[in-house]
Amino acid sequence: MSRVDHFRDPEAPAPNSIVIAVSTFVLDDAGRLLMIRRTDNDLYALPGGRHELGETMTETAVRETREETGYDVAVTSLVGIYSDPEHVMAYDDGEVRQEFSICFRAELTGGQARTSSESSEVVWVDLDHLDDIEVHPSIRLRIEHARTEDPAPYYT
Repeated sequence: MSRVDHFRDPEAPAPNSIVIAVSTFVLDDAGRLLMIRRTDNDLYALPGGRHELGETMTETAVRETREETGYDVAVTSLVGIYSDPEHVMAYDDGEVRQEFSICFRAELTGGQARTSSESSEVVWVDLDHLDDIEVHPSIRLRIEHARTEDPAPYYT
């Protein structure tokens, strides 16, 4: 399945669903950021995905990071809650999803890189080289918020 992200686009289709999702901001000892290249839109993103029944949100963050990257993490804090109605994702099956994502900071605890059906590439990106890769503006916003010294979570 492929998707197109619309961000503050007046021509975007109207949303017809909402899904609770998470993303994780993980730095290694060298200060590089863990990212995946998504298979549905070919953009680089923070690992994450859909919340499943029976999980806490932090369990979802740990599971999704492991599934998409091969790495184990422990959640350490909340970056923010992202629910901008002007960010919708249009899927080729007709679903148009309004953004609803909770982003967490997490620390690396083990594992090794591997791809999945949702990630064609797993990379550690030097924060000074983020402009060298294609990242959606909504993900850049999460990264910017995670890098701030302000401990207060962001929310929309």
